[in-house]
Amino acid sequence: MPSEPQQNQNRAIVLEASDLSLEVVVLLIYGVFMLLFGLLLFKINTGELPYNPDSTFGLFLVLVSFQIITMGKTPFGDLRRSWALVVIGMFTAVVGMSACFIPGYLTKIVRPLSGLLLLAGGIVLFLQLCLSETKARLWLKIGGILGHVTLACALVYGLAIILGLVTLFSGFATVPQAAILLISWGLSFFYLSWCIWKAVSTYGPEQPVASASSLERPDSTGQSGLFREASLPLPLAITILMGVLFIFLSLLLFPVTLGLLPFSPDGQLGLLLTITAIQVMALGDTPLGHYTRSWFMITVGLVFAALGAVSCIVPGLLTGMIRIFLGILNIMGGAGFFIRQYLSNLSKKTPLEAPAVLSPVVKKLGETLLLVNTVTIAFGLSMLLPGLFSGPAALAVPCLLAVMGLLLFRMVSLQQEVASLPVIGIPQIA
Repeated sequence: MPSEPQQNQNRAIVLEASDLSLEVVVLLIYGVFMLLFGLLLFKINTGELPYNPDSTFGLFLVLVSFQIITMGKTPFGDLRRSWALVVIGMFTAVVGMSACFIPGYLTKIVRPLSGLLLLAGGIVLFLQLCLSETKARLWLKIGGILGHVTLACALVYGLAIILGLVTLFSGFATVPQAAILLISWGLSFFYLSWCIWKAVSTYGPEQPVASASSLERPDSTGQSGLFREASLPLPLAITILMGVLFIFLSLLLFPVTLGLLPFSPDGQLGLLLTITAIQVMALGDTPLGHYTRSWFMITVGLVFAALGAVSCIVPGLLTGMIRIFLGILNIMGGAGFFIRQYLSNLSKKTPLEAPAVLSPVVKKLGETLLLVNTVTIAFGLSMLLPGLFSGPAALAVPCLLAVMGLLLFRMVSLQQEVASLPVIGIPQIA
């Protein structure tokens, strides 16, 4: 057994702050998704497990959209993150969400769209890698970890091309062959994420490799309207995406509740868990509060991503467990906010301390946070105790989701206003 000093050292490494960039985080999630998809495909092929292609391709499209919205990364390379690009990303996200939530309606759209993105994007990125003077040619000259980056990019782009053909043409490969390709692609994402992490640690975030898929970004000088640079920090971009998800889900649940549309709870739960995984890994934000973005939190996020991917791919396998898990997390998260607020108010009640004067915007943000956490508790109860929201009361769930989405948009607007104020105490999202 390891000695006590060795155990303490291992514990310190696990709790040490992580320096993974958002790009590396998303690559890791892609790796988990594709690796599990490939492994599960063997049992899906033999009929031992069911399969939901709509939510599988829908999750892929939402991940692509997330990269576009938060980083300006498209399947064809990096572009300047303008508001027009953000709008395109939101539209693609809505298509992916629709496939996740409503099975059978978008199969003929999301599968070819995913295949085209893989095939065309893989070809464009592979050509950029080979022909650009600032990519493979430079990296191979420098050698070391950049040689690994070149190989990893070639593997990811090459396998994307092959899988694009497999997705577009069903007879291009057998199911076991497709499973092996997916496993290989997932491992390639892990390899690429490690290479980028090491390269950035060695050379810094800018030179000689800042991204595995960069294009020359056009000058934004003089651009206006939708084509100006989108000054949208990562936390706000994720909040906006969550707002879109909740509002869109609420609109769909009205006809679903009335029996007019089918619904995939597994796709919904899997998508929520995957976005939660990104928040945990990239920001340290969890339903229970904000924590240091340590390697432990990265591990927790990867577990969330794995559960979300399995939920989307295999319907019914984890439905009950994930619903209870998310229900408890939401209730504890909302309750934790009120407990922290109560304890904070108690600590401020001293005779000599003058009451803090807050601006109206900060007060509105605090009130919005209170409402968000109240709705979060109600949403957790609806997941944990679905019997309370059956029959006519079932319409309360889409109403809750709509309110949550609108509150998230309001919160983003208020946070941007607060950011423009002088340095003051800002209520934190719990």
